[in-house]
Amino acid sequence: MDFKRTLLAAALPFTLALSSAAQALEIKFADIHPAGYPTVVAEENMGKALTKESNGELTFKYFPGGVLGSEKEVVEQAQVGAIQMTRVSLGIVGPVVPDVNVFNLPFVFRDQAHMRKVIDGAIGDEILAKITDSEFGLVALAWMDGGTRNLYTKKPVRKIEDLKGMKVRVQGNPLFIDAFNAMGANGIAMDTGEIFSALQTGVIDGAENNPPTLLEHNHYQNAKYYTLTEHLILPEPIVMSKITWNKLTPAQQVMVKNAAKAAQADERVLWDAKSASSETKLKAAGVEFITVDKKPFYDATAAVRAKYGAPYADIIARIDAVQ
Repeated sequence: MDFKRTLLAAALPFTLALSSAAQALEIKFADIHPAGYPTVVAEENMGKALTKESNGELTFKYFPGGVLGSEKEVVEQAQVGAIQMTRVSLGIVGPVVPDVNVFNLPFVFRDQAHMRKVIDGAIGDEILAKITDSEFGLVALAWMDGGTRNLYTKKPVRKIEDLKGMKVRVQGNPLFIDAFNAMGANGIAMDTGEIFSALQTGVIDGAENNPPTLLEHNHYQNAKYYTLTEHLILPEPIVMSKITWNKLTPAQQVMVKNAAKAAQADERVLWDAKSASSETKLKAAGVEFITVDKKPFYDATAAVRAKYGAPYADIIARIDAVQ
């Protein structure tokens, strides 16, 4: 009897060690952008802070550079809990959570500073809550600055007429296709990973994105003209799988939320530095930056804002009112 008791007593610390190890949660964090990209660096900083704050209960593994699949594939894996966290473009969220389309509307933000004020305030928090409360299966925690999207093409676009008939790659959202069609182009949806060869082979005449993406994905090698349309200034949410979120203790949930908000501020500083250095490198590589009168582009997309923005007239008015 005593022998059995001794065995039990000896086993007890081992059992406790096992149960505390079982509480440690490894969080796989995927991002389509390469290592060193502002969003990826901010995510890594956030993970380190959370591992420390949670005393190792939360650990992180990072999968940058799209190694776990396209954004769409990563979102699907996060929805079933195979990936725990990711940063996702609103173009993918829009078809499932229509309210985010207000941020996807062409020229809804006056400039980058305006967009940042909006996401830092009540409107930004409301849209995060709408994503979380939807059937999307993801908890939206904070916003990354996804940069200001401009047009890059093989032939220069100096005025809206130059865009006529050009095949331009956009993210797979009907709103973006309609916006480019309204500006006279032919909007074509395709994955980020296909753009390089599509530009090279002439399947497309151009695409649209921010300077770091143009540089990092080497698209500038085949598209030497960068037209500053500023048609989209896109915030991008950091999301966690709801399955994973529900495994966290209430204290851990607060920690994760706070760390994500800190990452929002961290990424912004990284973004501004990256954007400026990317612009310098692109110019050195022979990319011509073209300033255009934005009004004709804005006017051409009025019908698109009217069509897609109709249900959000009140939010649009509130966005306009943010100074």
